[in-house]
Amino acid sequence: MSSVHPPRVTGRRSPVVLTIGILIVLGLVFALAANLYTEKLWFDSVGFTGVFTTQLLTQVALFLVGALIVGGSVFLNMALAFRMRTPNRRRGASAILDRYRDLLEANVKTALLLPSIVFGAMAGLSTATQVLPVLAWINRTPSGVLDTRFGLDTSFFMFEYPIWRMIASLLMSALIFGLIAAAAIHFAVGNIVTGRPRARSTAPAPVARHLSIVAGLATIVYGLESLLDRYGLMVDRGTLFDGLQFTDDHATMTAKLIIAVIAFLVAALFFANAVLNNPMLPLVGVVLMLVSGLILALIYPAIVQTFTVRPNEPDRERPYITAHIGATRDAYAINGVEIQDYSAATNVVSGQLRADAEALPAIRLMDPDVIAPTFEQLQQVRGYYSFPESLDVDRYTIDGRETDVVVAARELNQAGIPDRNWNNIHTVYTHGHGFVSAYGNRRQPNGEPVWITRDIPPVGKIEETESRIYFGEQSDSFAIVGRMPGDAPIELDTPGGGQGGGERYNVYTGAGGVGVGNFAMRALFAMRFSDINIMLSDRVNENSRILYDRTPAERVEKVAPWLTIDKNTYPAIVDGRLVWIVDAYTTSNTYPNSQKVSLAEATSDTQTRVLGAQADQDINYIRNSVKAVVDAYDGSVRLYAWDEHDPVLATYSKVFPGTVLPRSDISPDLMAHLRYPEDLFKVQRQILGRYHMTNSDAWYQQSDLWDVPVDPRNNQTKEPPYFLSIKWPGDQSPQFSQTSVFVPKNRQNLASYLSVNAEATSPDFGKLRVLRMSDTHQIDGPGQTFNAMTTDPKVANLLRDYTNQGSADVRYGNLLTLPVGGGLLYVQPLYTVRTASAGSYPALTFVVVRFGQHVGIGATLQAALDQVFQGDAGADTRENPDGSSTTTPGTTQPGTTQPGATPSPSGQADQAAVNRYLDRARTAFAAADQALRGGDLAAYQARTNEARQAVQDAIRASGR
Repeated sequence: MSSVHPPRVTGRRSPVVLTIGILIVLGLVFALAANLYTEKLWFDSVGFTGVFTTQLLTQVALFLVGALIVGGSVFLNMALAFRMRTPNRRRGASAILDRYRDLLEANVKTALLLPSIVFGAMAGLSTATQVLPVLAWINRTPSGVLDTRFGLDTSFFMFEYPIWRMIASLLMSALIFGLIAAAAIHFAVGNIVTGRPRARSTAPAPVARHLSIVAGLATIVYGLESLLDRYGLMVDRGTLFDGLQFTDDHATMTAKLIIAVIAFLVAALFFANAVLNNPMLPLVGVVLMLVSGLILALIYPAIVQTFTVRPNEPDRERPYITAHIGATRDAYAINGVEIQDYSAATNVVSGQLRADAEALPAIRLMDPDVIAPTFEQLQQVRGYYSFPESLDVDRYTIDGRETDVVVAARELNQAGIPDRNWNNIHTVYTHGHGFVSAYGNRRQPNGEPVWITRDIPPVGKIEETESRIYFGEQSDSFAIVGRMPGDAPIELDTPGGGQGGGERYNVYTGAGGVGVGNFAMRALFAMRFSDINIMLSDRVNENSRILYDRTPAERVEKVAPWLTIDKNTYPAIVDGRLVWIVDAYTTSNTYPNSQKVSLAEATSDTQTRVLGAQADQDINYIRNSVKAVVDAYDGSVRLYAWDEHDPVLATYSKVFPGTVLPRSDISPDLMAHLRYPEDLFKVQRQILGRYHMTNSDAWYQQSDLWDVPVDPRNNQTKEPPYFLSIKWPGDQSPQFSQTSVFVPKNRQNLASYLSVNAEATSPDFGKLRVLRMSDTHQIDGPGQTFNAMTTDPKVANLLRDYTNQGSADVRYGNLLTLPVGGGLLYVQPLYTVRTASAGSYPALTFVVVRFGQHVGIGATLQAALDQVFQGDAGADTRENPDGSSTTTPGTTQPGTTQPGATPSPSGQADQAAVNRYLDRARTAFAAADQALRGGDLAAYQARTNEARQAVQDAIRASGR
């Protein structure tokens, strides 16, 4: 009688599910391929294909190396363990283990491959992130500078040491994962049995041999890591400072060597166990190694530090502090700083500034952080254009004279597009238009800037042969440009209302971007940007090009991923074309014996809110090695070597040959607009706060620490450095410079004044100089000076009466510091903005100056200086007799309007009358204060009314 068995039910995958799965996989593959290929096309378009291919091939190679080493180790050890299984293993010890063993034997390939692939992929992905360090290691260039302990070139620590650490870590991971995987397989197949009483071992000889050899190799790698740790002491964080200290040299260095020797001996015990099959020998060795490591690496150095170093720390650490100071100053390029004592005068006499007369007219009164709304209101033209929140300062030769200029580019602001549909965003509003500039030291009688270039199309004294901005700081989306012959242009070029009477349109003719004339290319970019309109729009034709990744910083970072970009990119007109100049740095965090700083913290100040913060990374070496230029019209990128002695630059120039042009290729016009970079200066000033002290005892005692003061305008963030032309004491002529000041630690008086020559054409470019204030008398710092200015009776009464009308607010400009007249002159422009009024903007109204304890305020810099210096400053700061303006009194430049306040009926501005009324107001306020101190309230009220009337007369005379 035959038994009937029920039919076996076999699971079948649904064709629909299978199809969906295949489509998802194909979609992911296509998306990856589209992104990779369009990325390659971008590099082709800028001429840096080698950067893309070198990185890609190296990344693939590193992934394979990491995956093969770790994955191969896991697979090899698991396979060996499986082959060592006993043919007749004992069953019944554990039902669960028996089930797992049966499952393993039935699916051995999957069981071996799956963990190998997973661990290999993880290792490969980790290794693939080290593309740039590995390429730098292969192409390393010696610096010629030796460390003070091992006598090795610093390039060993910057290029080789990180790679040896990576290799050791990779080998250790391979051996540890392999050991664990092998032990798991040995246990699963019954090669290792628990619970069986044995005299010597629970594993057969082949198994013990296998595990012992792998463990011995891992112990050897551990010993090698201990030897590498000795070099790591040169770059590690320390308690007193970063780098090698006394305890490191006399205790930890020796301890690491002993630990390495012990590790090698323990490895020998493991290898011996492969023959003897006595696991107690290596296990005892491991325990002794761990205990000795604890004693040698932690307890012994702590004893030396506590009983030898701490009671005599200045003496013990003296040579190490000296070496640390030297290395740090070299790493941050401050070893050539010149420090001179400066007995700043505080008394004033008539004509005191005569020796500095050449520098005074160049004092920049237009604050680029304040007048951005003024540029916006007077030169925006249309709502879809905009200027940055913080403008830039540059130099141009105007009428044969080098002049400090406030500059900005009129970029497209997509948020201001009237109808933000796809066609408008990507095909019509494609570019900004025009470079706008104004004198930094002049104003119109109504307080507006004196324009050098303005309007659309640009007009002015700086010639622009190409002013369209297809690549800019606000170009954060793709644009599709190009038309077929005979088709009407669709890119909005100039708004209506100009000489032509209506809007004008443009067709892009540059070489930038990538062609998208065929269906395949349109499909690739539609996938890249997840935008099906690229395929559907009729505006995409055979001649179309797509412009993407358009911001200057982004373009430089992609073609030179080994560089760190300065946060302040600035526009310039070079040989008639609008370009973006990008300062770029080479950095390292493994320069031996140098102090680490946070790049984000060191560069953070008032401007960070606008410019953005640097990446939060620690560095201990920095050079401004590259000047990059991005063309605003075609997006082309050029990298110029700047610090040609930098070993990091030399190394990556070999990694990516031909990408960095020699410094000699910089044109004279471009050279005239290069300057000392801001973020480098900020990092250097933070380091100088302590490392201006080269005496080890003074450095240890911290007896002369300097801090960067807070910005007195907000009392929260650090005061930013300022670009302006100054005449250094003893120099013959002023130089374009970047300046900052220091205050003593936890104090507010001035400690020193720092300047760097920022003029790239000067033979002294990059020269750091410091004026250290005398200890015999106190010089007020920025915070104290700002307080003295704003509370001075003349200033306070004038501003109080001006703002008490309720129609205007006061905004304080940058507080500039200049070493003139044998002392320090503080200059601060004051701007007024009409309140509760749409379209209001800051207008320069007053200038406040302070020298010593003497404060002056006037409608012009000249008037304020003459107040302070007894009626005669000794220098004429006016460009023209009407008061530092090229505009005739009572007129404004074309394209400007009167600012916020209500103009006088005549609309005329009389600068001489303004000064006369302000002098009358100051005299009346002074008399009112004297009457109040004398208790004569009637006279006080009368003089106050007289002063207020004079202020009103001055306002009317100014045409406001």
